[in-house]
Amino acid sequence: MNKITILIPVYNELNTLEQILQKVEKANFCGLEKEIILIDDYSTDGTRDLYSKLPYKVLYHDYNQGKGAALRTGFKEATGDIIVIQDADLEYDPVDYEPLVKLILDGKADVCYGSRLSGGKPTRSFMFHHLLGNKFLSFLTNLLYGATLTDMETCYKAFKADFIKGIEIKSNRFDFEPEITAKVLKRGARLYEVPISYYGREFSEGKKITWRDGIHAVIALIKYKFTD
Repeated sequence: MNKITILIPVYNELNTLEQILQKVEKANFCGLEKEIILIDDYSTDGTRDLYSKLPYKVLYHDYNQGKGAALRTGFKEATGDIIVIQDADLEYDPVDYEPLVKLILDGKADVCYGSRLSGGKPTRSFMFHHLLGNKFLSFLTNLLYGATLTDMETCYKAFKADFIKGIEIKSNRFDFEPEITAKVLKRGARLYEVPISYYGREFSEGKKITWRDGIHAVIALIKYKFTD
């Protein structure tokens, strides 16, 4: 393995995109060659004006479809041996990816999640209802799929490319997280968790996920238990 693809779905992140790209560039990712792919999900805040001065591959959606749809587009274009997901805001620090990637490089994991809830790393206080929602969704995942995850909804997910590319992603929005978790668990993935830092945003700072996404996550977890 010599290349890693970092997929960055982008929707109206004018204020943070350049900062997170600087952090991605500085992060080591176990010394692998980096392929950075931006998927713009029809940003309307001026974010698209930045791309002409950035040296990265940019994929464009003609209308807003959601994070899952953006990642589906990105997975098709990724050429790395390992694929990771990076949000375009500043909630997650790319330096935390190295231990996740190392588990895959060492042949121990097919998939590795970065957990915000397993302790040992700086974590900004969650909004209370988001914390309860995250814990409930992880509990439901474990109950349905016989797992022991602490943070199913985390953004930080690292995949062996040949493993993830064999999975069809159907979800368009934030229900990508439960869908992909359900499908990797049903396929017997060697899935590990590693503690990561979390610098969460409030809605006033641009956070987009809502309680409605939690309902869709529950539906997805139950749906993909019995279908593919």
